[in-house]
Amino acid sequence: MTMIIIVALFVAVLLLIFWRSVRIVPHSMQDVIERFGKYHRTLGSGFNVVIPGVDQVRERIDRRVQVVSFPPQSAITEDNLAVEVDSAVYIRVVDAYRATYEVANFIQAVEQLTLATLRNVIGGMNLEATLTSRDQINRELKQVLDEATSDWGIEISRIELKGIEPPGSVQEAMEMQMRADREKRAQLLSAEGEKQSAVLRAEGERSAAVLRAKGQAEAQMLTAKADAEAQTLRARGEADAIHMVFKALHTSRVDPDVLAYQYLQKLPEIAKGDANKVWIVPSEMGQAIQGVGAAFQRLRDDVVRAP
Repeated sequence: MTMIIIVALFVAVLLLIFWRSVRIVPHSMQDVIERFGKYHRTLGSGFNVVIPGVDQVRERIDRRVQVVSFPPQSAITEDNLAVEVDSAVYIRVVDAYRATYEVANFIQAVEQLTLATLRNVIGGMNLEATLTSRDQINRELKQVLDEATSDWGIEISRIELKGIEPPGSVQEAMEMQMRADREKRAQLLSAEGEKQSAVLRAEGERSAAVLRAKGQAEAQMLTAKADAEAQTLRARGEADAIHMVFKALHTSRVDPDVLAYQYLQKLPEIAKGDANKVWIVPSEMGQAIQGVGAAFQRLRDDVVRAP
């Protein structure tokens, strides 16, 4: 029975020693181990073995990116205006040894260094540049912080200025200026719209006038062309009619005395027109008229000879 108790105690001691010697480190973590109060080694994630009572864990370091957010801090610009700056710094431990032994509290150290650097950077800029140059401020902050934190085993991944608030009076003045700028832009846009509208109307009226003039000119040309064609057709018709009449006369061998007599009957109708200034008399018609005159002379002679 005693032997069983001794064996059980021995096994229990071995299990306790094994339990105390096993060190399991989570992923993305590192354990800084000291042996007799002096740095010994850094344990990576996973299964590790240490000597119980000899090796001790000084610090467990998180290798993931950590966000260090600060409350809004006051800073004075170059033109002596106070602004409230709200910022955040993203840091990551790259060397667990230096982050443990080179600085007492690296998060607090980064916070104080960031605030001091931020005041210095903003102190060299006026208010307008501070409000419009966040990227430049971030670059300058990161450059200064990288130089200081490299000795602490800290890497500055990113710096963000979450907000820069100017004084209340300045905010009111800026709002008034922005409102005036918006009204000015609205007026300019309205004037530009009216100008473009007037230009478009003028171009439309000019195009319409040109089209009307072209239409009237084309209409006049078509009318003149139609009149000319009508006159040409009438002249051709009259010429054809005259040609047919003379052809009929020559074909039927009409007596010149009859032709002259018919012509004399038509002379009053021809003379009725006001525009008739010139009469065209065919050569045959003149001979017929001479024949009529000779006929009248013979008739008078016969009357005189009668008893």
